[in-house]
Amino acid sequence: MPKVAMYNIKGEEVGEVMLTDSIFNVPVRTDILHQVVTMQLANKRRGTASTKTRAEVRGGGRKPWRQKGTGRARHGSIRSPLWPGGGVVFGPKPRSYKYTVPKKVKRLALKSALSSKVIDSDLLILDQLTIDSPKTKKMIDILSNLNVEKKALIVTLNRDENIEKSARNIPGITTTVVGNLNVYDILRHDKLILTKEALDRVEEVYV
Repeated sequence: MPKVAMYNIKGEEVGEVMLTDSIFNVPVRTDILHQVVTMQLANKRRGTASTKTRAEVRGGGRKPWRQKGTGRARHGSIRSPLWPGGGVVFGPKPRSYKYTVPKKVKRLALKSALSSKVIDSDLLILDQLTIDSPKTKKMIDILSNLNVEKKALIVTLNRDENIEKSARNIPGITTTVVGNLNVYDILRHDKLILTKEALDRVEEVYV
């Protein structure tokens, strides 16, 4: 059973937390992580790219020159894909890239992502995280106390507007709640910071 230190916002170690093996100590399946991250990125795509076919391009109704006798190649429209300004062959059209993977695969991927943070010592547990008013400097001080120098994902149990506003102007820092925790966000940040309440909810939901 993995054991990690718990800190306060001053960066002081205030205790230890025993993590659940079935969530934070599972084999890291890179193939499953790849599947789920690819799905998440595909689902983020808007799919609005569009080109016009020769039927949709304006103009080209008249045959540019007669069929025979000119010495030039025969053409029926100046909007043929062979012409500049003509239609596009097999170009993109608006579509949905969305697809899903089984729930069990998503759960395993999330556990693998969490376990990878434990293995790399990139998981930080806070006893609590409260800010009286939105202050970017206050959040910077907290992160400095925790020796967080790169990108970090801060996860709380419930949405806290003061925390969100304090962190949103800091490059590389993202805040979220347990209900929105996902594989892509975990992997793209160097550090994962969980409050003790958020950790308890994760272990309650994914055990």
